[in-house]
Amino acid sequence: MNLIDTHTHLFVTEFDKDRYEVINNAFNAGVSKMILPGINSSYINVQLQMTEAFPGICFPAAGLHPSDVNKDFEEELRIVENNIETGKFIAVGEIGIDLYWDQTFKEEQKIAFEKQVMLAKKYQLPVIIHVRDSFSEIFKITDKHNDENLTGIFHSFTGTKEDTEKIINYGGFKIGINGIVTFKNSGLDKIVKKIDLKHIVLETDSPYLSPVPKRGKRNESANLIYIAEKIAEIKEISLEEVAEITNQNALNVFGNNLF
Repeated sequence: MNLIDTHTHLFVTEFDKDRYEVINNAFNAGVSKMILPGINSSYINVQLQMTEAFPGICFPAAGLHPSDVNKDFEEELRIVENNIETGKFIAVGEIGIDLYWDQTFKEEQKIAFEKQVMLAKKYQLPVIIHVRDSFSEIFKITDKHNDENLTGIFHSFTGTKEDTEKIINYGGFKIGINGIVTFKNSGLDKIVKKIDLKHIVLETDSPYLSPVPKRGKRNESANLIYIAEKIAEIKEISLEEVAEITNQNALNVFGNNLF
């Protein structure tokens, strides 16, 4: 059985001492493909080194994370586009709006998100969207640009039933479920139970959001199995069925770029 981790930051400093071992451990644990969403330009070289070292296993995305948006964001967006033009990146992300920690650059975040959505459409790539305390802002911009050429993932989903319906009705998006679904009081399990599995992809968001029973430790892509097992439990289906359907969902988003 193989799984696809659609969101893992194995290129960050938390993995500097054992990065290749962590990737090998994930592969040996059945995680056959790992998508590496960008944060800012400082990580690009490491992302590319990983994809060169693990061809067919690690795949980079290019994007400016909303928490990294500041007054100089336009220069970062130029770098994002320059990298997309190389053809080495399979998605535009991680992009979005995060109003949880700091709203200093709220308007800049909106502009950066919209411009990166437009880049994705220009280069016919899916987007990987970060939403935190910002569904209304994200939906307003996505409503404006959504058509058959806009696809992607709403990453680390923690929204409501109404939010899931909105995302599904867009037509080209999947919902990223990670370790939060295993947290006892998150309530995400009740939402996931009502979402048809054909709309879900799996992710770890490592090194963050470690699932139970690894909560409190550094997260790794190998832990994807615990998320898949929890979804199988919620849906009352086999682990193999979860793997098969969510893998196909990921392939539907990223297409031939995952081969």
